[in-house]
Amino acid sequence: MKFIVSSSYLLKQLQVLGSVINSSNTLPILDNFLFELDNNELTVSASDLETTMSATLSIDSTSQGSVAVQAKLLLEILKTFPEQPLTFTVEENNTIEISSNSGKYALAYAPGEEFPKAVNLDEPSVTLVPADVLATAVSKTIFAAGNDDLRPVMSGVFFQFSPQGLTFVATDAHKLVKYARTDVTASQVADFIMPKKPLTILKNILSTSDAEVKIEYNDSNATFSFDNYVLMCRLIDGKYPNYEAVIPKENPNKLMIDRSQFLSSVRRVAIFSNKTTHQIRLKIAGAELNVSAEDIDYSNKAEERLTCDYQGDDMQIGYNSRFLTEMLTNLQSDMIMLEMSLPNRAGILTPVDGLEDGETVTMLVMPVMLNS
Repeated sequence: MKFIVSSSYLLKQLQVLGSVINSSNTLPILDNFLFELDNNELTVSASDLETTMSATLSIDSTSQGSVAVQAKLLLEILKTFPEQPLTFTVEENNTIEISSNSGKYALAYAPGEEFPKAVNLDEPSVTLVPADVLATAVSKTIFAAGNDDLRPVMSGVFFQFSPQGLTFVATDAHKLVKYARTDVTASQVADFIMPKKPLTILKNILSTSDAEVKIEYNDSNATFSFDNYVLMCRLIDGKYPNYEAVIPKENPNKLMIDRSQFLSSVRRVAIFSNKTTHQIRLKIAGAELNVSAEDIDYSNKAEERLTCDYQGDDMQIGYNSRFLTEMLTNLQSDMIMLEMSLPNRAGILTPVDGLEDGETVTMLVMPVMLNS
């Protein structure tokens, strides 16, 4: 088994796949990349059992075979090479030899058969989504997913497909984000919960791709195929909470304000907030928004006045500044709308401009009790 490949081309593909590999694996074989050679096509795979990703590379070869090569060692050596062709040769004594312009390097390999096989999906449902739409949907929602091991369904992003459009939802019970598209649709109704790790990997590579992503899914697994990559992952098992029920429908108090101005103000004032509650107070009267925070233990306090466009009753409401900052940072619009009903009901944050046709973003943030 022998093949020739460009060093930088191989490194670029392996760095993407390397993000799948865990720092500590229960099975030693998972510390390896699986190389499967079929003449001038090389398929490289990485897995952590839950997520498996493979890339198909065009290379120069006339042989076939499969070996598992130490991922960390291979990435380290590839990073040091200038761009050049490298020749990989599998030797008799269980080593694979890499020949470069300047030297030879031998590293041990394991038989390819020991590497866990990827699951085959039987008669999956299929939906096609443009890469940029999927990348936006993931980056807009993933930050709101929870980290609670006791509630695994909330630690992923909920995908809802239907002939009317696609909806992506994430929540950790304190904040919720719903991203919807009506310009991209699926042939049938389906929903599943995607774990965070494969979505993070997808988000990073999809942002540079303009391909269409083919999503295939059944009750337990989903596969994303695009360009020369295939990412497969096990879905989170369980029923997603009824998120529509927590979004308040009647919100008579509407505040419209410049996003970046509001964000800077929240960031500054939050420095003076209590370090455990991160509580900031919004006091709205007429066209004035008063943002304040106080840490009684240390006698720190801050207050800022902003002008805004407000319709509704005068009110005071408290929020966790970290959640508010995350949401405002994630939105790209110039102006945002904050809709509220009562100081103990969730506030709804939406962008006023900068959305594409058929795109909606709804962010929900739970208030914190104000200590008057």
